[in-house]
Amino acid sequence: MSDEEHHFESKADAGASKTYPQQAGTIRKNGYIVIKGRPCKVVEVSTSKTGKHGHAKCHFVAIDIFTSKKLEDIVPSSHNCDVPHVNRTDYQLIDISEDGFVSLLTESGNTKDDLRLPTDDVLLNQIKEGFAEGKDLVVTVMSAMGEEQMCALKDIGPK
Repeated sequence: MSDEEHHFESKADAGASKTYPQQAGTIRKNGYIVIKGRPCKVVEVSTSKTGKHGHAKCHFVAIDIFTSKKLEDIVPSSHNCDVPHVNRTDYQLIDISEDGFVSLLTESGNTKDDLRLPTDDVLLNQIKEGFAEGKDLVVTVMSAMGEEQMCALKDIGPK
């Protein structure tokens, strides 16, 4: 038919989805769920009985893993919910810049410079104090749905 070549500009990653479906009735406390487009950790689940015509409903109370805001959702237990892929990675802290970004060392020996200091005051102070004292610090970075944030700190001893 046509001899012209087609060029596609792909802006997607390797096709890996940020979420996966899971039946609402199988999601438990301390699991993860997407509510209003935000990745959340479930803190409470209650299931109502089926009505005269209808489905049993699951009532989820969850906390956004990045902003710590409380969110709620009610879903029929037979329906699917989105569950975020949540990863935790440990990096060694190399440097803290004046503009609030950190330099981290990956396992492969490369540096990761695109992460801001956490907004949590307690963790922020622990990181700044430990770095000022010259300790070897390892930070745990939680990533889900294209967002990353530091969530924990380990001291592996003096340099």
